[in-house]
Amino acid sequence: MSYHDPQTQVDYIRQSLSHDKRPLGLFIGAGCPLSIRVKRGAVDEPLIPDIAGMTKAVDSAMKSSALKAAYETVQEHFKRDGRPAPNVEHLLSHVRFLKQVAGKDDARGVSADDAEKLDVAICDQLAKMADQQLPSLDTPYHKLAAWTGAITRDYPVEFFTTNYDLLLEEALEANRVPYFDGFVGARESFLDLQAMEIDSLPPRWARLWKIHGSLNWSEDKHGTIHRGGIVRSRRLIYPSHLKYDESRRMPYLAMLDRLRAFLRQPASVLVISGYSFSDDHLNEIIIQGLQGNASAAAFALVYGPVNNYQALVNHAQNRANLTVLAADGGVIGTKPVKWPDGRDPASCQSSLAVQWDDDPSAAGKKRAILTLVDFRALALFAADLVGT
Repeated sequence: MSYHDPQTQVDYIRQSLSHDKRPLGLFIGAGCPLSIRVKRGAVDEPLIPDIAGMTKAVDSAMKSSALKAAYETVQEHFKRDGRPAPNVEHLLSHVRFLKQVAGKDDARGVSADDAEKLDVAICDQLAKMADQQLPSLDTPYHKLAAWTGAITRDYPVEFFTTNYDLLLEEALEANRVPYFDGFVGARESFLDLQAMEIDSLPPRWARLWKIHGSLNWSEDKHGTIHRGGIVRSRRLIYPSHLKYDESRRMPYLAMLDRLRAFLRQPASVLVISGYSFSDDHLNEIIIQGLQGNASAAAFALVYGPVNNYQALVNHAQNRANLTVLAADGGVIGTKPVKWPDGRDPASCQSSLAVQWDDDPSAAGKKRAILTLVDFRALALFAADLVGT
């Protein structure tokens, strides 16, 4: 494995974020809200928890609810099946399997009615945890919104996100950055597919495509999806084995088509942050889009060691236009690389994007850590480009 200067990749990303004449997209994953910390009592917590945090919260809520007995029966299934510590995605998938199998009867000791109630209760807890507001006007989301509205462009900035929350909308509106999310109207906004496909709005309007739905989407009795207005049943793609099937329905299919269309544009650049590449149906679109357009490029900024993302590394080793950047190394031009270590402190200068820390394997020496993989650093980096 060769060594590579992370600052070179930082410069490529700087050029992309500063460019006003090429299509630019940002993919915001579930890891991004983790960068915002809030005080809840005496505990410092992320604004919206990760899967482990959501699993813990759902577990606590279900065990103190009227569905405790049914929930503990479901947990017992996992123990008997040799999987004693399921996360919320495993739980929800299992509950939905039980519901499908039970019909109007029981399945493994859980009635169809209890399975339905568990499904609804777990989803309500997930939506409650995602329904948060930004704690200040100085969050990474606000900095990213400020960058979005600060440059006159030939192409609009396009945001793609799997998150249900309204944090990005809140930040864009706070910075008076207009955006289009596929819906039009005031009282009960409806999806306008023609406007999405033709897309003749001014480029100063950002585009916001919520791939797994949004907290302010709801479905009426006719199955039509609305944004805002009268609150009915929420339309979200919750974590379960049904994600792929649900993503093939409207309006999710239209949102995925926007990702496909973006990657087909000449010289398009997609910067990915906070996404763990655990959704196969999304990975397929990104990889196939890069395969079909050699002039497109994607920078996957992944949190933590690069070895935590072996499936992504395998993809990048076969795709020259997919660059993986982690704290300790990455994959560049299909080649695995490490950041420099064992360097003389006098030659090392830290920045918003690259930090030089003490090298544990060489006393008195420094090693490079790519901090740009943290959503907070990425937002600061973008804001710094426009002097915000």
